[in-house]
Amino acid sequence: MNFIQAILMGIVQGLSEFLPISSSAHLVFTSNFYKVFKGIEIVQQSNEEIFFDIMLHFGTLIAVLIFFRKEIMDILKGLWNGIKTKDFSNREAKVGLFIILGTIITVAVALPMEKIAEKLVYSPAIVGILLIITGFVLFYSEYKSKKMPTKVDVDLKSSIFIAIAQGLAALPGFSRSGWTIATGLFNGLDRLTAAKYSFLLSIPIILGASMVYPFIKLDLHEVLSYNWNAIVLGTLVSCAVGYLCIKYFLNFVAKFSLAVFGYYCVIVGILTALFFTIFS
Repeated sequence: MNFIQAILMGIVQGLSEFLPISSSAHLVFTSNFYKVFKGIEIVQQSNEEIFFDIMLHFGTLIAVLIFFRKEIMDILKGLWNGIKTKDFSNREAKVGLFIILGTIITVAVALPMEKIAEKLVYSPAIVGILLIITGFVLFYSEYKSKKMPTKVDVDLKSSIFIAIAQGLAALPGFSRSGWTIATGLFNGLDRLTAAKYSFLLSIPIILGASMVYPFIKLDLHEVLSYNWNAIVLGTLVSCAVGYLCIKYFLNFVAKFSLAVFGYYCVIVGILTALFFTIFS
């Protein structure tokens, strides 16, 4: 791994984690494009590549924590007050409970697909097909949302369906933000509410993957031998780009349709599926 690759993948992660275009798909595409052009065989990722992907996600997690620091503190205070008073009727307390429940559901849905997701990392053509499906999900969410009244608060039903969508997005190509925001729109949530809840719901999952996965799956002595200069650089780039992406995407999604991202997913999915079918 070199600095150019680290910067490129940091930019890709920072943009695609929050835009509804699947960050995991774009990391798969970027990594495998690099291998194709370098004449390297597309095989299962090395442990260093897996760890680097985790750190890129950690960078975007920091971006979420910084951007939503006020909302996060309000949710934590609401939960704490709810525990003390045994009254969780406060809006922030409810959101906190929904995030906890949603995280449990996400893990329950995602875990059985772990092996499939790991194999898809080195099957970029299939990932391209899954990205096409994401595009059509975004199209349908826009169509469906225009036919129903909107609400500005997440409820139990919508939180459950959004969590299931987040679990399914463990597969590369199924955009986590795309599927969760689309599911929020399916359930009548206001566009901005759906986007904000999607980002907040991502925090426990990304935190768990960033902190727990390396200790369970990787040899920590081996981790110390990795190119940490490139890893830190890529992480910082993903954090900075991710923060800017959140800021401008929230402004965009409040006013405009997600269809433009649907077109992007379909076009990129078709092109990458064809490319890797021919050249891999």
